[in-house]
Amino acid sequence: MADGEDVDFLAGEGPTSGISVTLTAGTLRAIRERVGKRGVSAYLEKAAQRQIERDNLDELIADFDEVHGPADPEAVAAKRARLTGGASHAGEAA
Repeated sequence: MADGEDVDFLAGEGPTSGISVTLTAGTLRAIRERVGKRGVSAYLEKAAQRQIERDNLDELIADFDEVHGPADPEAVAAKRARLTGGASHAGEAA
């Protein structure tokens, strides 16, 4: 259990573990330009955490839609306008 694989940690928790990843040269260059060579792992960790959060949110929305049906685009646009103080943006995707 030294590497933490037998324990259920949440994303962003637990000990670190080294892996090998493959990125395109352009993606790696862009990351290094933002964070330098020594910041790549931390950058990828945060990116992975954000993706997990998005995946979880997508699953939650799908579950909600299955139970309640999809959201009304006009109602979403009206609420977005109310929250942002702008026009309703009725033609934009929700």
